[in-house]
Amino acid sequence: MNEKVVHLLNDQMWYLATYSDEPNAVPVAFKDVTDDGKLLVGDVFLDTTLKNIEKNGQIAVSVSDGANMEGYQIKGTAEYLTEGPIVDFFKKAVSDLFDGAITAKGAVVITPKKVIVTTPGPDNKKELALS
Repeated sequence: MNEKVVHLLNDQMWYLATYSDEPNAVPVAFKDVTDDGKLLVGDVFLDTTLKNIEKNGQIAVSVSDGANMEGYQIKGTAEYLTEGPIVDFFKKAVSDLFDGAITAKGAVVITPKKVIVTTPGPDNKKELALS
């Protein structure tokens, strides 16, 4: 993913969209972008999202900056983890923020397949190279 997309992903809230028997969209705050372009999401309250991922493994992430209307949609596949260093990272981050009152239960690892511009203008709907 190019630097502009990664910058926006690091700075803004993400919205996850999944579908199966029931479409679902949720905001997520516990998130990260890996050096190799995977998107990580800490599972604190995901329920329908996980059911949909279990059924078809498909996911979309939408991110935008309301101040300048820059936005992107990332479509890809998702895998759910319940242990390992990624899960440990999110468990600590959530627990630290909420003084141990809640923690992450797992993590979603998203492998992008497409990055699509949603910014209004001539590049709207343009597919960007994943690089």
